[in-house]
Amino acid sequence: MRQQRLAVVSGGGTGIGKAIAAQLAADGRRVVVLGRRAEVLEQARASIDRAVGAPSVVPVPVDLTDAQQVGEAAAVIAELGPVDVLVNNAGAVITAPADETLAALADAWRRDLDTNLLTAVLLTTALQERLRRPGGRLIMISSAAAQRGGAGAHSAGSYAAAKAALHGWAFGLARALGPDGITVNVLAPGYIEDTEIFGDRWSERFHAEKVADTLVGRAGTPADVAAAVGYLASPAAGYLTGQVIGLNGGAVLGR
Repeated sequence: MRQQRLAVVSGGGTGIGKAIAAQLAADGRRVVVLGRRAEVLEQARASIDRAVGAPSVVPVPVDLTDAQQVGEAAAVIAELGPVDVLVNNAGAVITAPADETLAALADAWRRDLDTNLLTAVLLTTALQERLRRPGGRLIMISSAAAQRGGAGAHSAGSYAAAKAALHGWAFGLARALGPDGITVNVLAPGYIEDTEIFGDRWSERFHAEKVADTLVGRAGTPADVAAAVGYLASPAAGYLTGQVIGLNGGAVLGR
């Protein structure tokens, strides 16, 4: 019997990550979902398995900023077979420090870099030799903030900088892994509703302003991101690599 192809999604318990995991499972893959909260991952597993109608999801709790835990998670994944698709989705906007000292600012920036960049670096490095050759797909979830800049040095500036760092790193990986038949792409969503990332900043006014910034007059959804990932993960996308793809309703124009 043909082995079920394997996908790995970090931050796969809620929001965009859960939608991506559901899309990849619906496409017939076995999906490992990674995240810090075991109960959230278990809820995602039950929900996706019900929707797909078969056991498809393997939850693996892990703090992706901890090198030892990432190594242990990679060992678990290695037992499941080669990795066909790796989606680095984990990330968050770190709350700006109330204390305006340089030490507090440095701590906030380090946490943003750890959460949005180091998580991807550690997980990808740990699984790089497990990626299927040829045919592997490596996908980074970035943000339109990386293309247009953050709100300032003390708040979303560190988030935008961390996500932008993914781009240059991904370009290098695309060059290194292309000869092995592995594609590497970055997906940069704009405003996506129904996620936890905005926290207390979300309001009806915030929503209206973000929608008004688009050309299509609506917010994006986790399903929009999942559909784009579904294409990037498919055999049809084998000639697409080394690209940053904006998914933002026209809020940031391509260039």
